[in-house]
Amino acid sequence: MADQINPYKDSNLGKKQQVEQMFDTISGNYDSLNRMISLGTDQGWRRNVLKMVSDTNPESILDIATGTGDLAILLSKSNAKRIVGLDLSAGMLEVGKTKVNALGLQNKIEMIQGDSENLPFQDNTFDAITVAFGIRNFENLEKGLSEILRVLKPNGIFVILETSVPTKFPFKQGYSFYMKTFMPLMGKIFSKDKKAYEYLSESAKNFPYGEKLNAILQKVGFKNVKHNPQTMGVATIYSASK
Repeated sequence: MADQINPYKDSNLGKKQQVEQMFDTISGNYDSLNRMISLGTDQGWRRNVLKMVSDTNPESILDIATGTGDLAILLSKSNAKRIVGLDLSAGMLEVGKTKVNALGLQNKIEMIQGDSENLPFQDNTFDAITVAFGIRNFENLEKGLSEILRVLKPNGIFVILETSVPTKFPFKQGYSFYMKTFMPLMGKIFSKDKKAYEYLSESAKNFPYGEKLNAILQKVGFKNVKHNPQTMGVATIYSASK
């Protein structure tokens, strides 16, 4: 597995604390900048996650690294009676709570601050668990995945949406240019914290994807592990069960 990449290389804080600080800083314009950087394609990927989860008819869903709640809000279109969005960043959660309240979903979606590597739930609590663009921010990936496995019910579904790297020409070369040049530039122009978007770009390029992430999921104990590249491989949806 690649060396750990942190948002602030000159910081004495651990990755977890740095990630929390980073997202607190960029929470105010994260949604709009994210739409711009992904050219809006992330919306379609999330809808694919919604379909996969909805097809299992879960009553309870946990959305980890929920951020401003985009996926949790979308998952409210399922028949689930309980949706919990969990995130390290208080700043991101405040934005998310405002969105949830504006949509009148506060009785269906609970937004809580918490650590993905120490989940505040009993074993076998949720029918479905999702993580969208957050798995690469875990400080200890295997510990976080083990916690997810612990709180997932037997036969429950776990779905990850995460960035990946295209492998075919010319998409591989175009992706490399985009992530190295355009994404940090947009972060520098529009964000308070240019290092945040440099980190997001660098971590996206170096995080294990495809069969490598499948192998980690299987090592932790997940079954029926599959992956489905999205939009020429710039993102991948993974599904697994307990």
